[in-house]
Amino acid sequence: MAQRHCKRQFLAQAVPKQTLAKILQVAAQAPSSKNTQPWQVSVLLGSAVADLSQRLCQAFDAGLPQQADYVYQTQPWPPEFLERARACGYGLFDLKGIERHDREARKAHDRENFTFFGAPAYLVFHLPIDSERGSFLDLGFFMQNIMLALVSQGLASCPQFSVAGYPELIREFLGLTGERSRWIISGMAVGYPDPEAQVNSYIPERLPLEKYVTWYE
Repeated sequence: MAQRHCKRQFLAQAVPKQTLAKILQVAAQAPSSKNTQPWQVSVLLGSAVADLSQRLCQAFDAGLPQQADYVYQTQPWPPEFLERARACGYGLFDLKGIERHDREARKAHDRENFTFFGAPAYLVFHLPIDSERGSFLDLGFFMQNIMLALVSQGLASCPQFSVAGYPELIREFLGLTGERSRWIISGMAVGYPDPEAQVNSYIPERLPLEKYVTWYE
């Protein structure tokens, strides 16, 4: 758990399909309400990764509005959430040498989300239409299992809400239309992390225990 951190630059080395299959099978031991297991995941490898990335980049470059299937965060953000988000973002910008008012550099930074940071494998997680909060919790358990299992195999990941901003594009690409339609919840870039990429050294500060734990005895 202490070794799992989001990586934003991957080697071109392919991820063995059998390794992913084993991880996804074991990750399904995640808990879910009454064993409903609401999650589904579409696994992209090889040219499929490049094809989806190209379509997402075209949408981003064209300035198409992003509208996810669900609201990720309450608006306005609680002040403490906003403070932490800014600290994380600015910390990453400082590491990459991006000035806070450099709009072009910041746009290029955002665009990297849709290149999947060069990851050779990509996962798209989806749920039934109109899923409630409990199913999101179950999916979170499943995704966390995957991310930890990836670390155990020398792999890394970066979960991405950003790609969920183009759900119709992704549904069309995956054939999740009509009666097969699903809510697009998150993507996840997967691969072997580039050990020489400075961006992969970035680890946002975590809160001390007393900030989020209350003891009752």
